[in-house]
Amino acid sequence: QVQLVESGGGEVQAGGSLRLSCAASGSIFSINTMGWYRQAPGTERYLVASITNGGKTNYADSVKGRFTISKDNDKNTVDLQMNSLKYEDTANYYCTAGWESQFEYWGQGILVTVTE
Repeated sequence: QVQLVESGGGEVQAGGSLRLSCAASGSIFSINTMGWYRQAPGTERYLVASITNGGKTNYADSVKGRFTISKDNDKNTVDLQMNSLKYEDTANYYCTAGWESQFEYWGQGILVTVTE
């Protein structure tokens, strides 16, 4: 089992920045990819960004150029730097981890609110 604990988030005005962090513990050897999903009220959860142990990244089109995902393999953490935030970025953000794209483990979620 892998445990994921998120931190960061909160409320920010449009155009501002926030940074989310996620720390993984437990059976770290069973994962090689971490990422962030988000879900706004009334919508489906979808992948925002992911990163492999080798540093390969993947971003949703809606956040390309604004969000940056990074990973510290020594500390087993993944961060999501979110810049130029928009109202539509408001959502619950979930840290996830797994092997390749099979995300098996989930954090409890953290709320990001962007005000206009």
